[in-house]
Amino acid sequence: MTLDLLEAVDHLPIGSKLLLSDVSWDEYEELIEEIGEKRNLRISYDSGSLEIMTASLEHAGCASLFTFLIAVLTEELDLEFLSIGSTTLKLKRALKGKEPDDSFYIGDLTRILGKKRLNLEFDSPPDLVVEVDLANPTFDKLAIYAGLGVPEAWRFDGQQIEFYRLAGKRYQRVSASALFPFLPPSVVADHLRIGDIQSINAMSRAFRDWVRAHKP
Repeated sequence: MTLDLLEAVDHLPIGSKLLLSDVSWDEYEELIEEIGEKRNLRISYDSGSLEIMTASLEHAGCASLFTFLIAVLTEELDLEFLSIGSTTLKLKRALKGKEPDDSFYIGDLTRILGKKRLNLEFDSPPDLVVEVDLANPTFDKLAIYAGLGVPEAWRFDGQQIEFYRLAGKRYQRVSASALFPFLPPSVVADHLRIGDIQSINAMSRAFRDWVRAHKP
């Protein structure tokens, strides 16, 4: 089955999705091991259901902007951060796995620095994940992140961004980030548009000015 999947993945058009059901956990783990460093792929697994998506240039461009915004925020607030990008997050006991568009540890980094592999059976999940979903969603990605125990998720559809905070076993949509309480979603969306239309440096400068004017 894995060989057939790899063959199918190699012929997936950019920006398309492949959906499968009744995929065992062992088959999922074998697949992500075989695919390795094909970072244009995003693989989601939820209790036997599998989605493989090839990221478009537009998707990748949107996703790349978030690291620069987090860098500005943490620098201005005197916090440390580490991006682990689209590292696969998976947890066997929850039967869930996901590759975010970006993911961040913020604040105390002693729990993650120096680790060569991330194992959510023992390691803390990232404090924040970013999900860029420019097409009609086919999976409930938030349910996967909730099962992985990620405290906060930001979801961007190309126009608007929504913040979600984990409450028990589910996410609740919130009006401001718990990590950065003065920051509403609309401000992030506004500056992402600057990054898309103008440049990353223009976005970073404008965002830094906003953070300095509004931070506690």
